[in-house]
Amino acid sequence: MVNYRCAVLGKPIAHSLSPVLHNAAYDSLGLHDWFYDKHEVGQEDLDVFLKGLDPAWAGLSLTMPLKKTIQPYGTPSNLWAEELKVANTAVFDWSEPDRSDPAWPNGRPAIKLYNTDVIGIQLAFDHANRELGLHHTDRRAGEALVIGNGNTATSATAALCMMPEIGRITVAARHPGKNPTLKAVAEKFIKSDRPYREIDLADEDEVLKAAGEATYVINTIPGHAADGLARLFTGVGSTTFGGLLLDVVYDPRPTSLMRAWRSRAGHAIGGEEMLLYQALVQVLLMTGIWDDDPPSDADQRLQNTTTEDDHLEIDMRRALEEAL
Repeated sequence: MVNYRCAVLGKPIAHSLSPVLHNAAYDSLGLHDWFYDKHEVGQEDLDVFLKGLDPAWAGLSLTMPLKKTIQPYGTPSNLWAEELKVANTAVFDWSEPDRSDPAWPNGRPAIKLYNTDVIGIQLAFDHANRELGLHHTDRRAGEALVIGNGNTATSATAALCMMPEIGRITVAARHPGKNPTLKAVAEKFIKSDRPYREIDLADEDEVLKAAGEATYVINTIPGHAADGLARLFTGVGSTTFGGLLLDVVYDPRPTSLMRAWRSRAGHAIGGEEMLLYQALVQVLLMTGIWDDDPPSDADQRLQNTTTEDDHLEIDMRRALEEAL
């Protein structure tokens, strides 16, 4: 019997692997009365969907285009949901629903909003560094390169701000200046000289220089849009890259950009790592295992959680690998 429901909403949604991850987590935790599915919900549909929920619903994952649309319905409850005004997670509290509005036939729950995308990126890098045996200083001496300046680049920039080894972020985009939030976030959270700059993605010399100097590179351009960049990296003679690349794309796997990066001696991880960790934090929040999610200690809290119950991450990772 299902007593608790969660789901991912978005449009389109058929491709989502979130149900695979969340249901694997429920099995791993012995939560046999929990179930997670997916619903195609656009911006214009969200209001009706929310008002039709009942107290069996514990939480929602939000994909594009709903990460901003959800904002008026809840309260930002971690740093990045508040700072970026973008949330990918909603957690419901039905203990005292507001029954004053007849448009909500089951009452309106209190809704806490979280951004776990930022933490998901941060934890993906932390995991990769541990696996590779890489250690970095916390002196803000490193540089990072973000490719693209859309919504995903916002979360990527925020995640880099949380990494004490990064002192400057370079964003390479087709239309520099289009997303002023990137500069504002970097300048607010990185206490170093000149923490942010932008370059034109078409300037191959500048892109190669930034890539060669970067401790971390995050590609946020979807689909095959980065294939040209992969060709650029492949054709640079004897140049090598010493940084760690995260390509948020995970289909195809590995991407052409990841293959090009590895061919130049760099390490690369795919977007499935970010997907895994943002979902893991969502599970801990929606099930109430975590009652809050302070970004300042999320990494340590996750390590403690998985140390005590280390099969959770392993089971989620296995389910994801099988689905891919």
